[in-house]
Amino acid sequence: MGEMRLLLRRLLLGTLVWALLVPSGLTCGPGRGIGKRRQPKKLTPLAYKQFIPNVAEKTLGASGRYEGKITRNSDRFKELTPNYNPDIIFKDEENTGADRLMTQRCKDKLNALAISVMNQWPGVKLRVTEGWDEDGHHSEESLHYEGRAVDITTSDRDRSKYGMLARLAVEAGFDWVYFESKAHIHCSVKAENSVAAKSGGCFPASAKVTLEHGVTRPVKDLRPGDRVLAADGQGRLVYSDFLMFLDKEEAVTKVFYVIETERPRQRLRLTAAHLLFAARHPANSSSSTGFQSIFASRVRPGHRVLTVDQEGRGLQEATVTRVYLEEGAGAYAPVTSHGTVVIDKVLASCYAVIEEHSWAHWAFAPLRLGYGILSIFSPQDYSPHSPPAPSQKEGVHWYSEILYHIGTWVLHSDTIHPWGMAAKSS
Repeated sequence: MGEMRLLLRRLLLGTLVWALLVPSGLTCGPGRGIGKRRQPKKLTPLAYKQFIPNVAEKTLGASGRYEGKITRNSDRFKELTPNYNPDIIFKDEENTGADRLMTQRCKDKLNALAISVMNQWPGVKLRVTEGWDEDGHHSEESLHYEGRAVDITTSDRDRSKYGMLARLAVEAGFDWVYFESKAHIHCSVKAENSVAAKSGGCFPASAKVTLEHGVTRPVKDLRPGDRVLAADGQGRLVYSDFLMFLDKEEAVTKVFYVIETERPRQRLRLTAAHLLFAARHPANSSSSTGFQSIFASRVRPGHRVLTVDQEGRGLQEATVTRVYLEEGAGAYAPVTSHGTVVIDKVLASCYAVIEEHSWAHWAFAPLRLGYGILSIFSPQDYSPHSPPAPSQKEGVHWYSEILYHIGTWVLHSDTIHPWGMAAKSS
């Protein structure tokens, strides 16, 4: 049996690349319109003094609290890494190299932004005027003191470009972007060890799923063989086989987006990079846009989501009335054979990080096939009186890890959650 598992693992590795590169002609989500490829996003420049997200910089929904000044003599100095990207111009007016020092997260986002700048304006580079501050030039508790903030311009110092530069910084994944001055844009990121920076595509341990015969169970207690309420490609409620967790973490605290609806009143909690089926227009809108898979972090009041109706026989639309953040215990990402799951009576995708449910479902086809073959060669009795199946190890499933890395090579960055590897917990 060990040789069979090794053979299947090699088969999955050999076919997942093919699965990613072949465009899916299937509509794997519920109802019309799910899985359609989006048109390129139209970018809107930020207005002067505008900041995104629209909350204070050092709050949970942005870059998080100040954690203390880093000096060259402090233990935390090792958290900073130099950025020698030749596509970025560092002003470095102190001539100490301080502006090149930053956290790894800040470095990653800055490097991504440098590419966007060159694509947007050929011949123009990104310019950093302020980075890590060791001399006390900024206000008290500035994130510059932690290497988590940069002030930027374009190399040509054309101020007419700064509004779009700010938008590109948002798209590059900075956690807070502020058109602070007519002379520069201020950007900052979450701390490397912050709870928010490490949240990915999961549900909290207490989230409830519905099994056959109407029994509910915390998602953390699912085991292979359970049949979970989900939806098929036509939007019909079905009971789908639970296969495994794409991520499983018991002893963690994460930040969850809480999405509340009315009529019916439901409350779904999921992390930023997880996919939810939503329609961007009100129910009475004349728009023909259907439901699409979007990141939880993009859901806004006024969007519509799909919930289980009162009789429990079908799906109905519900309008989102409130979206906010809260911390919760545990992180679980169940995957079913249909690729969807009803969590707390709201329909969600099983996938995260890549904002195309149909692509993700297609890419996981080899894994579903492998589990199907294993169930034939190693059948188990999943009756209520059978002994529990071996518990899945904690952490991100190896297939998800590989798939994410391949996805970053072959997919456009617009489809990948801006938190990147910090969001890979799917």
